[in-house]
Amino acid sequence: MEHTLWQWEFWLSAALSIIPWLVWIKLRKRGSEARLLLAGSFGLSVASWLDFLGLVFGSWHYSGRVLPTIPTFLPWDFTLIPVTLMLWLQFNPSLNPFIKAVIYSALTSFIGEPFFEWLGFYTTIKWSVFYFFPIYIIIYLIAYRISITKKFDPL
Repeated sequence: MEHTLWQWEFWLSAALSIIPWLVWIKLRKRGSEARLLLAGSFGLSVASWLDFLGLVFGSWHYSGRVLPTIPTFLPWDFTLIPVTLMLWLQFNPSLNPFIKAVIYSALTSFIGEPFFEWLGFYTTIKWSVFYFFPIYIIIYLIAYRISITKKFDPL
């Protein structure tokens, strides 16, 4: 309790786990929730899988002050990535998806990731923010493709 519950990192993480979803509920495009959630779920799955791989291969590590029993930073994988991805997908949908992917990746790689490292939530060991850049572009473009799917095949 003294190393987690009463620390600012815990409360910031709790806020980052809840507030973005509330923002998404308020700003989501009505009628497109299913396709946006499917694209967001893809982003969540890939982000958490890559996060796990980064931990296993020693590319970075987390401070453990947020939730000491879980080795990754849950708000990033389960909230910030999927919610920002879904909001970015519905923002100005007529804009070229590659341009949007590059902007999304630049914001996430060069602002988001270094900010959380500066806050002390994680430390990179054998990794650079430049490695994230193409990864986030690919994640965005695949999520975009998922979001524009016209229909699903029947079961």
